[in-house]
Amino acid sequence: MRTPAPPVQPTLAATFRRLRALSPDLTRGLLGTLALALVATTGKVVIPVVVQQTLDRGLTDDGADVGLVAVAVGAAAVVIVLTTVATYRMNLRLYRLSEGTLATLRVHAFRHIHDLSMLSQSAQRRGSLTSRVTSDVDQMSQFLQFGGVMLLVSSGQMLLATVLMVVYSWQLTLLVYAFFVPLFVVTRLVQRRLAGRYAIVRERVGELLGAVSEAVVGAPVVRAYGVQERTGRRIDRTIGRYRSAQIEAQRVVAGVFSLSELVAALATAAVVTAGVALGVAGSLTTGRLIAFLFLMTLFVMPIQSMTEVLNDAANALAGLRRVLDVLDIPTDVRDPALGPAVGRLPAPRSRVGPAPGRERGPVTAQAGRDLPAGPLGVRFDGVGFAYPDGPPVLRDVDLEIAPRTRVAVVGETGSGKTTMAKLLTRLMDPTTGTVRIGGVPLPEVRFASLRGRVLLVPQDGFLFDLTIADNVRYGRPGADDEAVRAAFEALGLADWLAGLPAGLATRVGEGGSRLSAGERQLVALARARLADPDLLVLDEATSAVDPETEVRLSAALVELTRDRTSVTIAHRLSTAEAAQDIVVVDAGRIVQRGHHHALVAVPGVYRRMHQSWAAGVGAVAVGPAAAVSGPEAGAVAPAAPVGSVDVRPAPPPRTSRMEP
Repeated sequence: MRTPAPPVQPTLAATFRRLRALSPDLTRGLLGTLALALVATTGKVVIPVVVQQTLDRGLTDDGADVGLVAVAVGAAAVVIVLTTVATYRMNLRLYRLSEGTLATLRVHAFRHIHDLSMLSQSAQRRGSLTSRVTSDVDQMSQFLQFGGVMLLVSSGQMLLATVLMVVYSWQLTLLVYAFFVPLFVVTRLVQRRLAGRYAIVRERVGELLGAVSEAVVGAPVVRAYGVQERTGRRIDRTIGRYRSAQIEAQRVVAGVFSLSELVAALATAAVVTAGVALGVAGSLTTGRLIAFLFLMTLFVMPIQSMTEVLNDAANALAGLRRVLDVLDIPTDVRDPALGPAVGRLPAPRSRVGPAPGRERGPVTAQAGRDLPAGPLGVRFDGVGFAYPDGPPVLRDVDLEIAPRTRVAVVGETGSGKTTMAKLLTRLMDPTTGTVRIGGVPLPEVRFASLRGRVLLVPQDGFLFDLTIADNVRYGRPGADDEAVRAAFEALGLADWLAGLPAGLATRVGEGGSRLSAGERQLVALARARLADPDLLVLDEATSAVDPETEVRLSAALVELTRDRTSVTIAHRLSTAEAAQDIVVVDAGRIVQRGHHHALVAVPGVYRRMHQSWAAGVGAVAVGPAAAVSGPEAGAVAPAAPVGSVDVRPAPPPRTSRMEP
């Protein structure tokens, strides 16, 4: 398998500056930690000194000087105890420093991911995003707590060893450096290459997490369709790509390690030869030569262990850069209360050109605004939207919804109705035009005000692996069990709640897996009732539910939308029939609007869909040619009386699906 070329990486200094800016604690107290590291190495270099003093001064022609030897050994013991204490303190400081720094980085990354719009999140693989907040940060933690300790101690050890080697023999010290300086240069060059290799490794980790998590979550589908073998092959391919990337990185590390072993052996042989020659010449004592060889071992050992540190450092640095890459993704849907973003917010690339006067410019500093008190109305003013590199999803949408009006938005699959819900709740921003709630443009509304007054109930009714009470309390943190129970009672769901094994204390399982799809939606509606928003946006669930649950859902929806503005993305026409107002969307445009009976009475998209549903066809292709024939096909009905129905020219016919 051919490995792709490593990507160009930012410099180490630039990456360090970014990390320090995110977490200033990174360098706080660093000088003290370095001082402790220096003290921690003295216990290792004191042994060669004791050996040298014992051989050169403790052993004489008259015998051993026991007093001198005892003093030297005692001093060495005291120094070793002190270095043990210093090592403990250094490790403790490094653990606190690394965990504090990485916790800050993890929080920054996690919150930034949640600040991204749904459009930005969908452009990233979930496994990749998860790995950056978990695996990549863990890799940095491992390096800082183990490789970082080794790096500090090894650096101090090499420094002290060099100083003493110069004291014993500057000639032999120069000889040692003549061998190892070229190795340092080679290692530096290899480090850049290794950083690129590990950037690929971290990317493969994200792919692996994504593939495995997808296979686990989709296990029922995999088993149902008997595609275990195909899924296994996909996992095998992903694991193989990760293994190949790791092998490529380890090949570089193995080369450096082997080279360091060769250089160390050659340097030792050269020092022994030169040391003996100096000893014969009378310029080097036996004790100094033996001590020098001890010191040289202390100097060489860190260099050889540096290959492992280099490996961990490159891996950690690649992980850090991936986390920083996430933080570099612009928050294109930004809370105005946070102030301006840096630079310009990139608008999604599309084929919909910006309308005059609506171009995106630099983000201006603003504290944001709160939504006005009282019932909220909605206005779409020339709104257009397109996903990056995709065709327009919405085109020139103009829509006004009066406060306390129950509106159903209907349309064939892909018509753009769900996109309208996302724009209305500012999960995304329009490419062109403006969405206003209560007369205030959404980009000016503080998130605290928006999320407190406007609520989206998504289609899947996602639940957390907690109790029913805890899930409903997401609607109003701090609410007691009585308030939660009252939310169910207000929606007419008290009997359903009483029928659960443990009532409010019933655990729902991961993603609500212990409940049916309809029951999950009931809990989601209770959560919305407890939140008590002024504007409710519902993306109606399309999952098949039993008749009893469907009756409960319908009754609960009536109670939930009472006396508040509600916009329901209706996938079933029975929901549209019960609405006060119906908005029909087709090919990204609003083509009809009015009451159910008025819309059914005139030719158009809604009538075709309703005829299909009423005939019991459901879930079949309903294009104009298939569902309507004769003069009605593609015709534009005359204008209806004001306040009854607004029929607009329909876009070119297309074939799609509409669920009854």
